[in-house]
Amino acid sequence: MILKNISLLYGNELQFINSTNILVSDNKFKKINSQVTRKDDNVIDCENLLLVPGFINAHTHIGDSIAKDLSINSDVDSKIHPMIGLKQKILRETPDKELIRFMRKSAQTMLKKGITTFVDFREGGIHGINLLKKALKDVPINAMILGRLEYYHTQKQIRQNTSMPEFLQNDLELLLENCDGIGISGANENSDNNLHIFSKSKKIVGIHAAETLSSYSISMKTNKKTEPKRALLAKPTFLVHMTNASKSDLLFAAKKTRGIIICPRANSALAEGIPDIELMLKMKCNLGIGTDNVMINSPDMFREMDYVWKVTMGIKKKRIDPKQILKMTTINPGKILNKKIGCIKENYFADCIFIDKKSIDLEPLNNVYASIVHRASQESIRAVMSRGKIVYGKI
Repeated sequence: MILKNISLLYGNELQFINSTNILVSDNKFKKINSQVTRKDDNVIDCENLLLVPGFINAHTHIGDSIAKDLSINSDVDSKIHPMIGLKQKILRETPDKELIRFMRKSAQTMLKKGITTFVDFREGGIHGINLLKKALKDVPINAMILGRLEYYHTQKQIRQNTSMPEFLQNDLELLLENCDGIGISGANENSDNNLHIFSKSKKIVGIHAAETLSSYSISMKTNKKTEPKRALLAKPTFLVHMTNASKSDLLFAAKKTRGIIICPRANSALAEGIPDIELMLKMKCNLGIGTDNVMINSPDMFREMDYVWKVTMGIKKKRIDPKQILKMTTINPGKILNKKIGCIKENYFADCIFIDKKSIDLEPLNNVYASIVHRASQESIRAVMSRGKIVYGKI
């Protein structure tokens, strides 16, 4: 397939190119230049279309899709705590068939909103992983599934540095054979020994940290260490949230991980504030964005970018470059995951969004980055491509 006369945001810096041609072959962008021509290919004239990288929703829990807006006025622990939260009760009591049906709906809506890859912290062990795989059958979205053992420590066990039983360590090895890595609930549910066991994984390791002031305080009382610094014992690929992290925590995160996944709308919905994005960038943290629990937040990266841009300016009275925010949904998480995704460049996977430049909300595109970040929506999308195939809409 050749995409002719198309505008695009190219490479790691999202360079705007007004018009060029792209050869898409074998699931990837093969050639990008105005001289690309092949007589035997399907040639599509894409004038008035802007190609942007497919969004990467870098942190989700779509298993709770069936519980949208339940218990809306409850506190964080009452809603989503891994041991006592309402979410866990719902996941245990809902028939598998219904969990699968609603997870599939969430995957479908993400695809329609330009999300071509999502990273899910999947509860329920191997059974939970298999439910998500069934839900995604025939849905052409790319998922990175981070599994979890339903094994947690109490504060007393953490102080005693209790070890994970050997049979559960064997279960962890089996779990990792069936998914892309580990999605750890947090340091406050795991002893140091547990975290060291997780650190041995050769796959992706993600862990929640400093989501709430309460969790941060519990860590200090239990171990005399900050929650993020304990989380780093697991040698995570990335940390999630860091909403209440200190400057020192952020500095360590920048040095010891590939990045931080922030979830500003979810944090706000839980009345926990928003992450200090300005400080994170100052500390050289590589930032991605996730929408977190479907139970409390819609999986929509357009809304997430718009919120990040405006609320950060409203609080800090300083502007963040909208290109930086667009990178948080594309380039940056691609680097965090170490995958050839989130970028329109030769030999990267052809996951992308065709934006209608003549869309009623966008025209005229005086600042392409600002327009995508705070004006674009699902209505601006003409089509979505995943792995070189149009999977939503048409061009």
